[in-house]
Amino acid sequence: MSSTDLLILKAFEPYFEILEAYSTKAKNYVNGYCTKYEPWQLIAWSVLWTLLVVWVYGFIFQPESLWSRFKKKFFKLVRKMPFLGHKIQSKCTKIKEDLGKHLQYLKVDKDYVKALPAQGLSTTAVLERLKEYSATDGVWQEGKASGAVYSGEEKLAELLVQAYGTFVWSNPLHPDIFPGLRKLEAEIVRIACSLFNGGPDSCGCVTSGGTESILMACKAYRDLALEKGIKTPEIVAPVSAHAAFDKAANYFGMRMVRVPLNKMMEVDVRAMRRAISRNTAMLVCSAPQFPHGVIDPIPEVAKLAVKYRIPFHVDACLGGFLIVFMEKAGYPLEKPFDFRVQGVTSISADTHKYGYAPKGSSVVLYSDKKYRNYQFFISTDWPGGIYASPSIAGSRPGGIIAACWAALMHFGENGYVEATKQIIKTARFLRSELENIKGIFIFGDPQVSVISLGSHDFDIYRLSNLMTAKGWTLNQLQFPPSIHICITLVHTRKRVAIQFLKDVRESVTQIMKNCKAKVTGMGAIYGMSQAIVDRNLVAEISSVFLDSLYSTDAVTQGSQMNGSPKPR
Repeated sequence: MSSTDLLILKAFEPYFEILEAYSTKAKNYVNGYCTKYEPWQLIAWSVLWTLLVVWVYGFIFQPESLWSRFKKKFFKLVRKMPFLGHKIQSKCTKIKEDLGKHLQYLKVDKDYVKALPAQGLSTTAVLERLKEYSATDGVWQEGKASGAVYSGEEKLAELLVQAYGTFVWSNPLHPDIFPGLRKLEAEIVRIACSLFNGGPDSCGCVTSGGTESILMACKAYRDLALEKGIKTPEIVAPVSAHAAFDKAANYFGMRMVRVPLNKMMEVDVRAMRRAISRNTAMLVCSAPQFPHGVIDPIPEVAKLAVKYRIPFHVDACLGGFLIVFMEKAGYPLEKPFDFRVQGVTSISADTHKYGYAPKGSSVVLYSDKKYRNYQFFISTDWPGGIYASPSIAGSRPGGIIAACWAALMHFGENGYVEATKQIIKTARFLRSELENIKGIFIFGDPQVSVISLGSHDFDIYRLSNLMTAKGWTLNQLQFPPSIHICITLVHTRKRVAIQFLKDVRESVTQIMKNCKAKVTGMGAIYGMSQAIVDRNLVAEISSVFLDSLYSTDAVTQGSQMNGSPKPR
């Protein structure tokens, strides 16, 4: 020991002596106090207190926060109160009835088929019946739907149908039987890794959509966290990150830690740093996020990921196959977003959006195979043999994989660059015009294909209602109230953007004549849901929508309300 260390120890000697004296007094006091108890009593009290501490710890530190559980319990008790509970339930029932009446898709001209036909129909008859069903799906073809259909080009559809038909009976669960399909899937993953600048160790999987891609990344990082000894892994994500992360937390027993946004609707990096704890299993950013089309500050968050050695997922499900081509399309982004950024360990991107593959196709990519290994599920002791699958599904439709590959080959780099150029050009044009319309504003700095609108002068859901009356289907958002349009290739068609602007201007002008008028119809229901403190009540009301998807009962349509569309 050096002379400097000896001098430091000598300086602290008086303090050590004081500490020793106090500790001796405390020990003697405890020993003296315990002399009046028998040994079995001391043991019993020790066991009881240990069990109590363990219970309290388990009660407080759960995937769902204590405050959230308290609110649920409180509102559950309130709803059981005789008078108040009855009043709440009556109001809830009325809202659900109103909601059911205004779901336009429930109106059908013909009876539902509720049983198999006694005799099978001919090919011609089946196809004719299918045409009757598809004839009701006309809004998107006019370019009046936000997102939903990203190409709609007939020749591409014919190619995808033929590609699907070629592999209609195939299943990637059996690579020994369908080796060609295995090759197609491996090539899709490698192409995607290349587009996102993955290195030689980058890898991934094809999934059924963005939600599954996100679920798989969360599952991988959960298992990695559990291996590290983290008992309750946490997902630290912006409030704007996709709800699929909440679903992953719910499915996999993780805890969701939501981080607020700044004024530009980007995640607050300082708040994200404060949200990181010893239980953090992964960090999340979006490129771009769904509500406002804003790209989070990925390089800044990546520095946190590197500093604290936490996996970092970039969700590019919505615009992944736009942002990788924007630089070559003449619209370079300000900051990098892919595997070039040190700290980014995984990326999700939907090939069935701006990759123009059919629905049911996405990819989840990893910077290294060590992460993907945690995604896999392997059962070694099943009597049916060793069962291993890369993602949630076992059997998967080989036709979707083939059609996805066909879309990638058909467009090629030049095709994707040109499509990106058209979409971003249209989005920038719409943004520049919408910014000049008095009464509305654009959230943040959307650089890709989503433009979110709000208003300081009137209820923005009134604009949504009036646009719906003009045939448009826009996305209604909340916290804060807003609506958005997601621009696709369909909107780049002649005069679609011009018509959208014309309808927005006319609608805003009409609303500004009476800014304080209350919104009614579906807009009112959506707006009211934000004011309900009991979010379980909102979930109960929302279940009406999910139930209605499988309804085969005739529904009486509601009346036209504040710009809602007339029943057709």
